[in-house]
Amino acid sequence: MTPLDVNLRHLIEQLDADLADADALTKVTEAQQRARSLSGIGDQLIDHFVQRAREGGTSWSQLGEALGVSKQAAQQRWVPGKSGNLFSRFTDRARHVVVLAEARARELRHGRVDTEHMLAGLVGEEEGIGAQAVFALAGSKEAVERALGPVLAPGTDNPPAHVPFTDLNKQVFKESLNVALEMGHNYIGTEHILLGLLRVPSGKAAQILEQAGVTYQAAHAELIKRIDAILTARRAEAKQAGGTGEGGANQAEGAGEGGAEQQGAGA
Repeated sequence: MTPLDVNLRHLIEQLDADLADADALTKVTEAQQRARSLSGIGDQLIDHFVQRAREGGTSWSQLGEALGVSKQAAQQRWVPGKSGNLFSRFTDRARHVVVLAEARARELRHGRVDTEHMLAGLVGEEEGIGAQAVFALAGSKEAVERALGPVLAPGTDNPPAHVPFTDLNKQVFKESLNVALEMGHNYIGTEHILLGLLRVPSGKAAQILEQAGVTYQAAHAELIKRIDAILTARRAEAKQAGGTGEGGANQAEGAGEGGAEQQGAGA
């Protein structure tokens, strides 16, 4: 097995380079924040492989044994609805959107991850169906980034390792889940995040998107068109392979990212 590519010397050198003129105590504080951030990424790594194992048929008893906890403890931590852990429903690309959003907030020294950071993360995940729909409706990625510029100016906060989400952003996550369920999907992909952002009109992201011509109705129609195209292509592939065109073909972005299978053929 290849050793983890996490090198203490590199982490030290990077912190020293980033804070070359800082005093010792400032570096201690920053080191603590970065350590917590690494821990958070580790949690996300576990979340990803737990979800993958479940999709492969691994039981909660087996997972609990592998994790060194009881079956009940594993379910409490990872079953959506029991723990309120929406993240376990996220596709790989949707999770990357969140990672990019938090990274942008930290980079800009903003104390909270708000909807504009989520939009920046969404367009940063260029292969996601959500970003592709935005680019198609707004004209280009650059057009959205220009509109984001004024609200993503550098701040002066000293954000913690896990930059907290604003209440508006938490509402975006809830709306993303609602949209997914309404569309008959049991995963949350980048398409649902886009529609979730647009369902929170008081957020800066929704305002920027609408000014760029990305309204809820237009985005929904564009996403349905793209999902239908994906399903059509996968049915054709399944038919050529001798399948029925159903089952594995009835998957949208979530399945393509290793996420949960879409419920039914409709999107």
